[in-house]
Amino acid sequence: MLFQRRKPLDLILQTAAKRSLSRQLGAFDLTMLGIGAVIGTGIFVLTAVAANKAGPGMMYSFMIAGAVCALTALIYSEIAAMVPVSGSAYTYSYAVLGEVLAWMVGWALILEYAVAAGAVSVGWSGYANGFLAHHGIGLPDFLTAGPFWVEHIKDQGAVIHMVDGVTHKGGFNLIAFLLALLVTWLLVLGTSKSAKVTAVLVAIKIIALMAFIVLAFPKVQGTNFEPMLPNGWGTPLSGVGVLGAAASIFFAYVGFDAVSTAAEETKNPNRNIPIGLIGSLAVCTIIYLLVAYTAIGSMGAQPGGPLSESKEPLAFVLREIGHPGWGDAVGFAAILALPSVVLMMMFGQTRILFTMSRDGLLPDKLASVHPKYKTPHVITWITGIFVAFFAALFPVDILADISNAGTLFAFAAVAIGVMVLRRTEPGRARPFKTPLIWIVGPLAVAGSALLFFSLGWNPTIKFFCVWAIVGLIVYFSYARRRSHLAPGNEHLLHGHGDKLDADPLVQEGPNAGP
Repeated sequence: MLFQRRKPLDLILQTAAKRSLSRQLGAFDLTMLGIGAVIGTGIFVLTAVAANKAGPGMMYSFMIAGAVCALTALIYSEIAAMVPVSGSAYTYSYAVLGEVLAWMVGWALILEYAVAAGAVSVGWSGYANGFLAHHGIGLPDFLTAGPFWVEHIKDQGAVIHMVDGVTHKGGFNLIAFLLALLVTWLLVLGTSKSAKVTAVLVAIKIIALMAFIVLAFPKVQGTNFEPMLPNGWGTPLSGVGVLGAAASIFFAYVGFDAVSTAAEETKNPNRNIPIGLIGSLAVCTIIYLLVAYTAIGSMGAQPGGPLSESKEPLAFVLREIGHPGWGDAVGFAAILALPSVVLMMMFGQTRILFTMSRDGLLPDKLASVHPKYKTPHVITWITGIFVAFFAALFPVDILADISNAGTLFAFAAVAIGVMVLRRTEPGRARPFKTPLIWIVGPLAVAGSALLFFSLGWNPTIKFFCVWAIVGLIVYFSYARRRSHLAPGNEHLLHGHGDKLDADPLVQEGPNAGP
């Protein structure tokens, strides 16, 4: 009974058709949105974190994380093409695994998207503050990092205070805070505007990374790859070694699944969603391996070394190998382009919460659509304010690992759901069919579990467990009785008496334009 509340796929499609967002995104838009969501803090900032955990072995870390994501992309392509509506893993779990697990997946996706948006904002502020300081106009240290940021290296004249015997610096990351609010405002203006801005920023990011590869490649030396595995392969729960770095660098790939959250706003989603998912992931994987190889080979990446301690590692590498002007240029490109990742993460978060509200699990008001811009403006502003404070208070490595925990949980749930659906509804039309599902599916679940436990118990997995407990409390105290699937709420399930259904400002069907 606890797990029998499932929302049939046909009903999900029917609900989305009545209360849909405008379909205005094509295959190119989705691929650009996917690349825009993926290429960002992971490669521009977390390269340093991976170097500190695995040294040159982070090359293997990129491969492991990319392989897990490739398996998951094939899984997502099948279910997203079958159910082209907002909600991503949450919606898919609702149809197959039941309401409780769907709620937990949606709850975990808050970590994937909202916390990730905060992490990218912090990563962006590292480049922005570094760029300003390099030109003599840096902000006071108190305004460049949150209170939980830990200083790992000898401080150069900055004011440091001690908390529980650990050195800290900073108080409120002002630039990261302001970026999150700016992106929120842009998202409220509309999806099509966001997509056009993102396409430009994606081009800037790719050009910057290509420039980095071209300039650093001639400086590659084989000796910089020795020792290749200074911390070994690592073990689950240790948080170090190749596996620990893979678990962290996994954040570099997070975002490709955000393409599926735009399914309800996509033209011909059966064709375009798989193209956007697989295409964006393939492009990003190739770029990542080239960047990692040139960064390691040009100046080394041993734990505790200069690269592992930099907040702007790619710009730092170019400056160190004799290209200070290009280092500034790459840093400036990151400053221009990383906001697109914040935008896509917040885009995905608002669409998931929008769908949960539409199902009655969150207050109905959150599903309100702006009368002029046709966007879910209420939930967008709420999400943006929370993201802004995440970014202002916490460091990038903690936010990234917590985000990864939520993402990996959702990835495993979707893989299980697709396999279950193959058994329960074998005759349903599948515009895209995952090849070798009984090999790909179990490998996707196992890979997600391996990376999850490689994040380390403290603080990441511990925080995830607390977050899950809070989610269950919220579900059983509020969401379960207000769900449209709850006894007595059947009229809401079919749209009778639904204020939003009667709102003439909400589009009437899946193909309605603005």
